[in-house]
Amino acid sequence: MNSQQSHPNRLDDLFARLKVMGRPAMIAYITGGDPTLAATAKVAISLEKAGVDILELGVPFSDPLADGATIQMASGRALAAGASVPGIIDLIREIRKTSQIPIVLFAYLNPIYVYGFDRFQTDAAAAGADGLLLLDLPPQEAARNIELSGEKGLLRLKSIRLIAPTTPPDRLKEITDTAEGFIYYVSREGVTGEQSSLSTDIAERVAAIRALTEVPVAVGFGISNPEQAATVAGLADGVVVGSAIVRKIGEYGDIPELADKIADFVRPIAEAVHRVKG
Repeated sequence: MNSQQSHPNRLDDLFARLKVMGRPAMIAYITGGDPTLAATAKVAISLEKAGVDILELGVPFSDPLADGATIQMASGRALAAGASVPGIIDLIREIRKTSQIPIVLFAYLNPIYVYGFDRFQTDAAAAGADGLLLLDLPPQEAARNIELSGEKGLLRLKSIRLIAPTTPPDRLKEITDTAEGFIYYVSREGVTGEQSSLSTDIAERVAAIRALTEVPVAVGFGISNPEQAATVAGLADGVVVGSAIVRKIGEYGDIPELADKIADFVRPIAEAVHRVKG
């Protein structure tokens, strides 16, 4: 058994603590390298101080098909500023100098396989990442990659799985059987982006997932303000806010006060999540 599998990692530890506390997790997404890698490190630390429990760190990619315009533009800015897979791994090391916040890498398959799948898992885990959410990796391939990593004795990241409103029952079971860390439930069809209202079937969908697994369920896609976050916090084990934060980063750009301004924006959302007891 490899060392990543032989003991809980930061994600498992966090959700175990939150279960005792009776509250959900506040999860924030930012694109690594937007506006620069150095700025991302400062924003990451500020997010933790603002109440974020888990950091989702996007690996910028030139063709992010699951993302709306906000995150597409963030990926473009990051790539133009020189962000790369090795740069993201160095960024994790930089964050780990001052923080133990759980880090999940949010990525597409192409840049990971160009880097080398096993090499990426090993290097990112060694740098201090905890989980990997690959948006375009089919469930059966994800399960096989977990098996292969185990057979090779490699250090690897927790496999965070996506479930959508359109996921059929047989695939739902396949995904939940191999999920680790937490399950990311995509609350609406389409691409990422802020929404003025929430889907009406979140409670029903989350309940269906929980009936199949004890892995925590986080809900994202479209959550952008404290009221929406509080509503979802009452239904799930975690709340993911991404595009709203990324939009603010795009508005402010690489200014000295960026980290503080992002913290000021996120803090009321995190407080709304933390107030919910379940």
